[in-house]
Amino acid sequence: MYIRYEVADRIATITLNRPEAANAQNHELLEELDAAWMRAADDADVSVIVLRAEGKHFSAGHDLKGSGAWPDKITLDMIYSVESRRYLEYSLRWRNVPKPSIAAVQGRCISGGLLLCWPCDLIIAAEDALFSDPVVLMGIGGVEYHGHTWELGPRKAKEILFTGRPVTAQEAEQVGMVNKVVARAELDTETQALAAQIAQMPAFGLRQAKRAVNQTLDVQGFYAAIQSVFDIHQTGHGNALSHTGLPVLMRLDEMKQNLR
Repeated sequence: MYIRYEVADRIATITLNRPEAANAQNHELLEELDAAWMRAADDADVSVIVLRAEGKHFSAGHDLKGSGAWPDKITLDMIYSVESRRYLEYSLRWRNVPKPSIAAVQGRCISGGLLLCWPCDLIIAAEDALFSDPVVLMGIGGVEYHGHTWELGPRKAKEILFTGRPVTAQEAEQVGMVNKVVARAELDTETQALAAQIAQMPAFGLRQAKRAVNQTLDVQGFYAAIQSVFDIHQTGHGNALSHTGLPVLMRLDEMKQNLR
């Protein structure tokens, strides 16, 4: 089991529990995570969802090596099918769960890790949190769920994509991507306190407030942009396949060895 799920005081806490791999996301972890989100969404006794992670790091992103062997011949159609479901569809579904959600992030949150925290309504970050998407180094324009421009603003989004450097928790708070930065030792306590405060609000009012904000973003073009940039992302895989016969993301593990 890569995911722990607990409910107490109307708060569902979903925990990434693969610390030995810096909570890298193989297919099994993502399937369990989606099931936990849907369980919380369907539970009338849950008002708030908290997503947290065990260990030093929130998530090192995608881990395709831990998901079984690739077939001898890999096509763009195969990559598109897998990524559209496990990355784009999951992230959008979690974003649209009609209950407030809070991500508690510590350590590194790399590439696919952003696909876990960005769909949450609020983010509490430990002082040591670092958010990054260095996949331009591999010839691709960013991870599958392009929250960059919406979360950071266009110029900061371009900066982190062009340079590959991480955004600190303090920077993320300044641009509004993170709601609050706290000491690492206080991350869980602060997150649970915020969740408890929100859980006291009427569930229907919370649902309507969340829908109002999300619908406003969608009217501004969020949903259409996310879909369009996912297709741009696939051109990176197409380029890699044409040169090497391998999808871009199979090289991610080479960049993460120092996190294990």
